[in-house]
Amino acid sequence: MRNIDLFTIASSGVNASNKLLQTTGNNIANVNTEGYVRERTVLENNNVFGVGRGTTERVINVFAQNQLRRDITQVGELETFTNKTLALDNMLANQGNSLSEGLSKFFAAVQTAADDPTNLASREQVLGEGRSMLRRMETLSGFMQDKEEELNLEFTSEVNRANSLIKTIGELNEAVAVAKGNNGGDEPTALLNERDNAINELAGIMAIDVRDSSSLSGGVTVTLRSGESLVLEDGAFNIFELSSDADLSFKELQLATTFSGAKANTTINIAETDLGGSMGGLFRYRDEILGPAQRDVGQLGLAFADAMNQQNQLGMDMDGQLGGNLFNVPAFRGMSYEGTPDTLPLQGRITPGKGSELTDADYKITVDAVSGGVPSSVTVELLNGDGSPKLDASGSPVVYTPVAITSGYTELPGGIEIDFTASSGYAVDNEFLLQPTKTAASDITMATSRPEDLAFASPLRATPDPANLGDAKVSAIKVTNTDVDATLGADASAFNGAGGIHGLAGSPSASVGAPAEIVFTSSSSFQVLDGESPANVITNVTGVTDYTDLLAQAQANGSGPAWPAAFSALNDYPGYDISLDGAPQAGDSFSLTYNTDGFGDNANALAMASQQSSNQVQLSSNASSQPRTFHDAYSSLVGRIGEEASSADISLQAAETMKVQSENWFDSVSGVSLDEEAAKLVRYQQSYAAAARILSTAQDLFNTILQAAR
Repeated sequence: MRNIDLFTIASSGVNASNKLLQTTGNNIANVNTEGYVRERTVLENNNVFGVGRGTTERVINVFAQNQLRRDITQVGELETFTNKTLALDNMLANQGNSLSEGLSKFFAAVQTAADDPTNLASREQVLGEGRSMLRRMETLSGFMQDKEEELNLEFTSEVNRANSLIKTIGELNEAVAVAKGNNGGDEPTALLNERDNAINELAGIMAIDVRDSSSLSGGVTVTLRSGESLVLEDGAFNIFELSSDADLSFKELQLATTFSGAKANTTINIAETDLGGSMGGLFRYRDEILGPAQRDVGQLGLAFADAMNQQNQLGMDMDGQLGGNLFNVPAFRGMSYEGTPDTLPLQGRITPGKGSELTDADYKITVDAVSGGVPSSVTVELLNGDGSPKLDASGSPVVYTPVAITSGYTELPGGIEIDFTASSGYAVDNEFLLQPTKTAASDITMATSRPEDLAFASPLRATPDPANLGDAKVSAIKVTNTDVDATLGADASAFNGAGGIHGLAGSPSASVGAPAEIVFTSSSSFQVLDGESPANVITNVTGVTDYTDLLAQAQANGSGPAWPAAFSALNDYPGYDISLDGAPQAGDSFSLTYNTDGFGDNANALAMASQQSSNQVQLSSNASSQPRTFHDAYSSLVGRIGEEASSADISLQAAETMKVQSENWFDSVSGVSLDEEAAKLVRYQQSYAAAARILSTAQDLFNTILQAAR
């Protein structure tokens, strides 16, 4: 028969009830402590009599905890992405900053000035609206540049915070292991709660997975959702390091171990698209919203400035001179990738007249061959703003190779030109990054402040002979080239820059001057003559059924003699043409002269106004894509970002709802219920009192026995 020790039974009961009361009291005291997990004390039956040792542990559902962390990550990403996208959306859609509003006012001013092209006040209004348009572009571009700088500061802050949390988790891992070894069974609940809080905070920054360590008692390993380790089993931790490539303002992430001793360290690049959390939201905003928006605004601004410059150059200003540029289009420089010396220069610029071919792409230039220290061949890769390859319609990267490099500027696909300006020092595999559109919108400036420089008149006058017998009238004068080049380079026009067109002396042809007169020999045939006295026949055209673009017909069908080969050898000579409406008769003639004193002419002003509805902004790098109008391009940008903001806001609301549900699920298991704890408190008080009563009874029995023995 077992020896019953009433004192042992009673004292173990008192101690057990006291521990239960302590646990319950601790739960009640921490009911408002953030991150506190409800505790319970588990008692064991003694092998003889009485209660065994009690063990205190946390009450936690790992599945609910992991789901909560996933929802914290999702909310962190969407909250950051949504708030920043909404801010940019509000900026773009604001009427005071709207480029669409600025475009409408500018072209309305041009249309008003076209009604009276000699009115200086109307011309000044055009320049004023041009300056206003540039201010709008500068405001938007400057705002986005400020956001980029702010974003980089946030990257640094988030990295520092993540590093601190990773270090804290590693240290708490070691502290938990030590505490478990010293406490003899009880969980170090305070340390575990602190570690869970740090892990949850880290989950808000990035998507992580947490697993129990197989080698460290009570420890956990933390990895990115993509698999890279943050907290290792041996307690070492990895540090995020900000790095940059050619564009110093473009931040990337790397993982770098910090082992001490002989163990080798390593560095791993991180795919920001899989990062998640608030940091993933920052990268997503930069790569999907801010970067493309910067380049879209720059592309629109450059296309607008180039279109206006080109059209103004095709007119005659109030000084009787050929028009010049209205806007200064900025050049840009190449940035060296790692391994390419920063001292090697690469200059770039928009090809004049090719603004409608410009895309929002960045360019990676890789030197393939060098001759005399200067590149002779390069490979051109088109990149997105995040550095990923631009893809064509078939999903393949857009790459041009080999591209031969000539002296001076070399034209590349997409409306830009590059020039390796150093005389030597380049080497094969040198790499450069060009960003033609990223900040261009804030760098465009006015090229003139004189309203007289607006070239509203056509530089060409087509005059019918008063003695003409037919009813043919000049229906259109087309001017496509006004380049003045005394050396007659490939881009030269027939305009001599001195208020006239080429005579025989300045002509590319040794036998005829530029077309100056069209004489009909019948209703279906005509001659093209130069302006010499007597005039030289440039060509004869027969079989005419259509009176549109007569000089183009002469070039294509002229004979006896044929259209001069010296004219055809140039890109666009003479650079003008006329069309007639009506039926000419034999002997009818039309003279083509410089439009001297034709200041009341508004032909080029109307052409400038028509640019509002012309397709000038390239959609993509695919050659088959059709450009859009300025308004369509801006509306597409605003609509895309507005749609992203709206979609992100809806997703955020859904994620927040899911997070609330996860919190409720977690709290239903691990949260402190005051009602439940109060009921336990009463029960444990009763058990304590009963155990104390047993102890008192045992004392009374012992005293009785002592008295009986005396």
